[in-house]
Amino acid sequence: MNANQVINMVVRMVMQRMLRGGINAGMDAMGKRKGRDTENAPDGDKTAQRTRQSMRAGRKIGKF
Repeated sequence: MNANQVINMVVRMVMQRMLRGGINAGMDAMGKRKGRDTENAPDGDKTAQRTRQSMRAGRKIGKF
């Protein structure tokens, strides 16, 4: 394995982690939005959990 391949591998790993962290942060922020009607709004914790689960499943499917 030459240096170019090693550098590409490391850069891909770092970018995937950064992208995953940004997606998770964005989904959490969307789940915690303020200003919603609290009487009719779904439970925020369950919504955030479902969102994380679907994002995780989407990433697993995207690997193929």
